[in-house]
Amino acid sequence: MKFLADECVDRQIVDRLRQESYEVLYVVEMEPGISDDEVLNLANLEKSILLTADKDFGDLIFRQNKITTGVILIQRAGLLPWSKSRSRCRCYQRPCRRTPTSIFGNHTSNR
Repeated sequence: MKFLADECVDRQIVDRLRQESYEVLYVVEMEPGISDDEVLNLANLEKSILLTADKDFGDLIFRQNKITTGVILIQRAGLLPWSKSRSRCRCYQRPCRRTPTSIFGNHTSNR
């Protein structure tokens, strides 16, 4: 599984996923400051699942019908970054019980 972590994703999450042997590209290390459109295009180009804490990607994907390999919206308000990384890695190591549409609400796309 290959991920592209947006700039708003804590470095500790990226580091922890890498420790768990996931391939993680990090926008901060590649092209800091690029637009959300460019981030989504990069994720598609790299055939990566986008990791982000930015809800604006929901608009790009569903309202503007942008194609995506996948997006995981990270929302762990109130947790310290190391705690977020620990819980996120556990999620990847077992089947996810949430449907893809639950990430951005109940809207579905035909793409």
